[in-house]
Amino acid sequence: MSERPTLARASAWMALGTIVSRLTGMLRSVALIAVIGASLNADLFNIANSIPNSLYILVAGGIFNVVLVPQLVRAMKNDEDGGDAYANRVITLGLLVLLAASIVLTIAVPLIMRLLFDATLFTPEFTEQRRSAFLLMVLCMPQVFFYGAFVLVGQVLNARQRFGPMMWAPILNNLIALAMLGTYAWLFGTSDAADGFSRGEILLLGLGSTLGIVVQAATLVPFLRAVGFRYRPRFDFRGVGLGHTARLGAWTLGFIVVNQIAFFVVARIGSGATIEGRRTGQEAAGQTVYDLGFLLAQVPHGVITVSLATAIIPTLSAHAADGRLARVGSEIGRTLRLVLILIVPIAVAVGVLGPQLAQVLASGGAASSSVGAIGTTISAFSLGMVAFTLHYVVLRGFYAMEDTRTPFWIQAVIAATNVLVASVASALVAPVWVSTILALAFGAAYLVGLAISATLLSRRVGGIATTEMARFLIRLALVTVLTCGLMVAASVAWLRLDLGPDGTFVAALLHLVVVGGFGALAYAAAAQVARLRELQYVVRSLLRRG
Repeated sequence: MSERPTLARASAWMALGTIVSRLTGMLRSVALIAVIGASLNADLFNIANSIPNSLYILVAGGIFNVVLVPQLVRAMKNDEDGGDAYANRVITLGLLVLLAASIVLTIAVPLIMRLLFDATLFTPEFTEQRRSAFLLMVLCMPQVFFYGAFVLVGQVLNARQRFGPMMWAPILNNLIALAMLGTYAWLFGTSDAADGFSRGEILLLGLGSTLGIVVQAATLVPFLRAVGFRYRPRFDFRGVGLGHTARLGAWTLGFIVVNQIAFFVVARIGSGATIEGRRTGQEAAGQTVYDLGFLLAQVPHGVITVSLATAIIPTLSAHAADGRLARVGSEIGRTLRLVLILIVPIAVAVGVLGPQLAQVLASGGAASSSVGAIGTTISAFSLGMVAFTLHYVVLRGFYAMEDTRTPFWIQAVIAATNVLVASVASALVAPVWVSTILALAFGAAYLVGLAISATLLSRRVGGIATTEMARFLIRLALVTVLTCGLMVAASVAWLRLDLGPDGTFVAALLHLVVVGGFGALAYAAAAQVARLRELQYVVRSLLRRG
């Protein structure tokens, strides 16, 4: 692991920014359900505010995120100007595409709504809710341009080994969102409503959300000068290798398309559950509850996996460019072990303590009546938490080799599995269980994808399906089963002690702290006995300064 200290130090700064970003993002989500609840109004706003990010990814996000960094690194290595001209052309072309896409998508909002929402929303009974969704989506759609600008500038910084700003900038967006929700509560109060928003509420939510993305993108611009890059618009796109990038991006676009089809289907199923609950008077848990569980499941991924994966992309790209595929495999294998040693115990804790975590996050707010559904949804995401993050790491190996076709076919299988399981299973349950079913479908789909991606990459570069990995997985499985059993027993024992009023914030928080702390100690002790050196290495790296 001689190269890992540098990786660990680079990841530590990103992880710190990501931790703060994820924590403020979680606060934003908690504030959201506290202010506007988890019913139909919350779904209308959540979908309107999340669809620009989804559509940006559909338009250009995959190309910006996973294709451009290897190309920028190659240009820095081979071009006389250090890749500046190439980067200027990429930024110029990207901004033009984003601007055109933002205009077209805003015009297409009525059609997009038809894809996202169940047909029931377009009946006379839901006129006010439909109007709210339309106005919110129009106000949020310019975010497509600013999401793209943020990623374009961020990838130029990443290619120059400046990873921190891209991890820290979203914090400002989250703070603006928190201020917006606070202002909303002050002006309009809180409620778990399902009858649509007033015009004033729509303006505050829509414009406030878009302002956050604008500030997030603008924050990165000064850092370009700090790395010696001066942006100058260039329109000479021919003959500079952008065709190669576009060919790589074609498969990546296909990857994004199938992924976003799954997103649209899940959003339609989730919002359909809350619409059905509103129509029939049943308790429902749909898109907002699913989104909260998903966001929580993504916190470990963002803090641990994205930081490690982002830091190794330039190294993987360099190894692949020089034909050292065995080094690509060994880097991926070591990164997978580091990720597993940290993600697995967190997933166990989430699975066991989901109900208590939901009580801490949602008690006392407008969504307090949905705490039970939130808890089961959080627990159901524990499988997806592990499978998704490992699959994410494995795909970095394909992208480093500029293979975007294989990830497309793998993602097609994942999307099909997700859609099939979610559609069939959600139709068999009451609306209150829909968010839990969607979370389980997500985990099942990425478990299938992980099995395929790991097998294919290992056959090409090695370093994954090795004896060392097998021994590590056996030891980790034994430690995990032991830890899970002890945590379940401790949780049951704690509940039987009946130390305070059940279902209160204080009781749930004490449960989390005591049982979660016990589980962490049990895992650390069992890992020490099992000689899982990766955990010791991570701890030493985090404690090392500089």
